Amino acid sequence: MSIQRELKQNKPFGSASQEAAVSLLRTADLVRRSIASVVEPQGLTTQQYNVLRILRGAGREGLPTLEIAERMVEQTPGITRLVDRLEIKRLVLRERCPTDRRQVFCRITKEGLALLVRLDRPIHEAEEEALAHLSERQLAQLLTLLDRARNGLHAALEARRAQNLEEETA
Repeated sequence: MSIQRELKQNKPFGSASQEAAVSLLRTADLVRRSIASVVEPQGLTTQQYNVLRILRGAGREGLPTLEIAERMVEQTPGITRLVDRLEIKRLVLRERCPTDRRQVFCRITKEGLALLVRLDRPIHEAEEEALAHLSERQLAQLLTLLDRARNGLHAALEARRAQNLEEETA
């Protein structure tokens, strides 16, 4: 089913770029909902799950809060609140850096690791299900196209930020 039919849109999209952007957003939402259906029964949001995965990958050293924010799949201004909630659930620990009191390091707890272990298989199954209708070759093509689009967007957003800063200082 095309995105136009799925959204019951009567008029054609203004451009192929517009149609692709809407289709990408809709697809991303469906994948997110699939993941959410696995993590939410465990009392987690998809963003909290993302933080736990980031911290598991960081190992024993943990990461500063701002580094976690930079690695998030979905950028969020509320990283401190996210970590607060995970700390209340005893899934992460926070410690001030002894050499720089402004920096807070976060580490995943044993409970957090155990929860991720329980979620690994169902998450893998949800991810597989999300893209099950694509062949290995199509998945490789999709990854290449998404990388190309994301890299172009990073450059465009950076240029826009620089332009906005220039206009503010003028």
